Amino acid sequence: MRWLIDGMNVIGSRPDAWWRDRDAAMARLVDLLERWVAGSGEDVTVVFERPPSPPIRSTVIEVAHAPRPRAHAADDEIVRRLAAEAQPAQVWVVTSDRLLADRARATGAVVEGADSFRRRLEAG
Repeated sequence: MRWLIDGMNVIGSRPDAWWRDRDAAMARLVDLLERWVAGSGEDVTVVFERPPSPPIRSTVIEVAHAPRPRAHAADDEIVRRLAAEAQPAQVWVVTSDRLLADRARATGAVVEGADSFRRRLEAG
C-alpha cells in the first residue's frame, strides 16, 4: 500500500513540546516511520511544509517537502502527488486536516486521521 503522510499533522497529534525543536520532531517522526516500514513493508512518503535542517535522508521512506514553505504547502504537495498517481484509490493519506482530507477523498484516496496513525506507528 502507498501512504502519503502530512508530517507536521502527525507530529502535532501529540503535545510533547515538539514545537520547541521542529527539526528534531521531524527526525523523530522519520525514525518512527522507518521502523514501521521495516516491519510492514509499506511504501511511505512523509511530506513537510519545509525541508528539515539538517536534511533528513532515508533509504527506507521518501522524505519530501513542499516547493515553497508556507501555510498549507504540504497539503498542496500531497494533493499534487495524488493527482500524479495512476491509482489514487490505492493511496492512504494521513492527516487530521479536514480540508486536506476532503481534497484527498475527492481523488479517491483513503484517509486516516493523524492520531490513529500515530497510535499505529507507536504500536509497531
